[in-house]
Amino acid sequence: MLRSSSALRLLIPRGSGSAFCTSASEKIVAAVLFERLPVVIPKIHPAVYAFQEFSFRWRQQFRRQYPDEVLGKSDARGRGDYQIDYVPAPRITEADKTNDRKSLQRALDRRLYLLLYGTSYGMPPDKPVWHFPEKVYENEETLRLCAESALTSVLGDLSHTYFVGNAPFAHMVINPTESEPGLPDFKRFFFKSQVIATNKFNIRKCEDHVWVTKDELMEYFPEQAPFLNKMIIS
Repeated sequence: MLRSSSALRLLIPRGSGSAFCTSASEKIVAAVLFERLPVVIPKIHPAVYAFQEFSFRWRQQFRRQYPDEVLGKSDARGRGDYQIDYVPAPRITEADKTNDRKSLQRALDRRLYLLLYGTSYGMPPDKPVWHFPEKVYENEETLRLCAESALTSVLGDLSHTYFVGNAPFAHMVINPTESEPGLPDFKRFFFKSQVIATNKFNIRKCEDHVWVTKDELMEYFPEQAPFLNKMIIS
């Protein structure tokens, strides 16, 4: 059974200034959507492939015919002893076959997102949940630095990461629910960061972790699917 967080009231900010207004007792949490970009070109949709094939054949009707001696010189150019036969790597990896969600060597043509399993702010300490890397804002100079600190605590350093922009790109407002009325009010701001030049991290300070695609992400947060579909574009 997949473990998910409790129901939340979700909002996407329209302005940059008003989103940071909060009461003295209301906490602010900086969360990081840490993603690995596709490492291979995604497969072309059959409809797109059919259109490209039609366009190519249509252009062939009007292309200029060059003499064979010209085309022969073009074909021979660049050939020599240094030529190497290229063998593409397989698109389906061992991690794909075993559904190893802890590996970055899977779903090579899709974006992957890091999820942690453990304690999260706003949830009871004895109730671990799946969540993004996060940290409560304290006295950092900017909210971006707070987000960097959240990711650093999980990865150890940021040498293989790249933060996209200085401002958050989405936020959610969390209010107590009927089932858990004692939980605090707070706002969670999301920053985006990307994996750079590595395919393995030593994830720490959590009970478990997974790298999942956008579709798989919805399995962990079914109640927040409408918000995540708007927040994550892939």
